[in-house]
Amino acid sequence: MSVRGIRGAITVDANDAKEIANATLEMISSVVAQNELVAADICSVMITVTNDLDETFPAQSIRQLAGWEYVPLMCALEVPVKGSLKRCIRVLLHVNTDKTQAEIQHVYLAGAKVLRPDLVNIK
Repeated sequence: MSVRGIRGAITVDANDAKEIANATLEMISSVVAQNELVAADICSVMITVTNDLDETFPAQSIRQLAGWEYVPLMCALEVPVKGSLKRCIRVLLHVNTDKTQAEIQHVYLAGAKVLRPDLVNIK
């Protein structure tokens, strides 16, 4: 078994706590489903948001998921590069898995599909 990184990203339309929470849960749920994960296999999750999203911590919504009470979560501010994607939530999950790097499914949803178009439709 190896530790692998799985990336995910999603954008929201507004700096709204409910929208941020819902988008975060949509992205995490998609990463978990597409990679057939269980919370016990997740070592940690790093979450970043762009500086235009400050209404809530995305980790708060993840913490409410069944089985995630012991998963270490950390929120941080994304580097504010000029011209970068706005209103974006990104995650990096570190997971214990028997899957190879090529078998990992990274998830880019909504406007975040532009970040890695090479990975959006790979299955």
